[in-house]
Amino acid sequence: MNKNTDTKNSSGKREGEIASVVNRRLFLRSAGLATSLGTIVIAAACSDDDHDPMIPGTGDAVDLGSGDIGVLNYAYALEQLEAAFYIQVITTPYMGMSDAEKAILTDIRDHEVIHRDFFKAALGDKAIKGLTPNFGAIDFSKRDAVLGAAKLFEDTGVAAYNGAGKLIKDPNYLLLAGKIVSVEARHAAVIRDLINPKSADFAGDDILDANGMDKAVAPADILAAVKGFVKDTITGANVGK
Repeated sequence: MNKNTDTKNSSGKREGEIASVVNRRLFLRSAGLATSLGTIVIAAACSDDDHDPMIPGTGDAVDLGSGDIGVLNYAYALEQLEAAFYIQVITTPYMGMSDAEKAILTDIRDHEVIHRDFFKAALGDKAIKGLTPNFGAIDFSKRDAVLGAAKLFEDTGVAAYNGAGKLIKDPNYLLLAGKIVSVEARHAAVIRDLINPKSADFAGDDILDANGMDKAVAPADILAAVKGFVKDTITGANVGK
């Protein structure tokens, strides 16, 4: 193959990579959260100087509460976990993280921080404390470990919102949950694409049923699934009741 052909192929490949990055970033940003979650909260959460984890808890027992407050605290707990995870991912990038991957993971981090801070502001004095993450089992220096954990967190988040939807009594909260779970699903899809590019696994037969419906998992089962990643003992027996 001659030099000119090699140059053309190399150039075409680079253009394709750039287009892929742009398309993925648009894919994430199409969530359109800025208007939905409130300008004040978004401005605070998206500040370049405001990506520090929340003040950690002490590993004590945490009761999410009852009724809609319990559901919101349940979501707040999960968003704390996700925000803390992605903050760590960007603070200590895994070996060989590409610019495209960093751009995607940074966007996801920003979304999760926005979600976390929104729930804290919405709950006010009803909000649970800042939880203490336990990510000791995740090797943040390895790509496979980080993306595998991200896949777990995103798939779990979607199933959690789906499972909690029927417990929400206030239709305004239900609308909000629907807007957020759609963003979590976008995250789940793009993480799967990073793990297995351009495959049919973006939706995942492991998370969809025969009717093409995503899983809906009850709070008790979700809390049991994530307890290894949180030092605090979370009690959600009265969520939605």
